[in-house]
Amino acid sequence: MIYNKLVRDKIPEILKRMGKRSSHHTASPDEYEQKLWEKLNEEIEEFKEVPCDEEMADILEVIEAILVHCGLDPYEVETARQTKAASRGSFKQRTILEEVVEK
Repeated sequence: MIYNKLVRDKIPEILKRMGKRSSHHTASPDEYEQKLWEKLNEEIEEFKEVPCDEEMADILEVIEAILVHCGLDPYEVETARQTKAASRGSFKQRTILEEVVEK
């Protein structure tokens, strides 16, 4: 079966222990970025189908990899999230903006 997708680092080793042959390569920075976005979309779709802790953990793992790849500091990102939540709110109240009328 052909996959051509980003997988967790230990997957080739796990497949080998299972007696399966596989081929893999290390992605270039550009390919890695593309595959990270594809993986994020894949994980989001899986979470939408089965919302559970494990699927959300997969999403967070991909997001962490994107942060590192983009050179962002997770602490600074969390600080920015908290600042934005304090000044503009979060999404907990389920507010849907329907229209804005200019005066």
